[in-house]
Amino acid sequence: MIFPLEQLIGYDENMYEITCAASHRAFQLSMLSDPEVEENEGKVVSLAAQQVFTKEIDFRLEDSSAI
Repeated sequence: MIFPLEQLIGYDENMYEITCAASHRAFQLSMLSDPEVEENEGKVVSLAAQQVFTKEIDFRLEDSSAI
């Protein structure tokens, strides 16, 4: 799987949010040793981005002012 560039180019919402979501998801996938990562030749970031862009996973950012 390659990085989903077409979806990235066409994305018209908050780029910061989707970047954070993909980054956090990539961390989760690498820590969990998800078998899907092996199927993706170890390309964790590409897999995470694909999952976020296709809405395979849901994400939300917490309000940092509450900390």
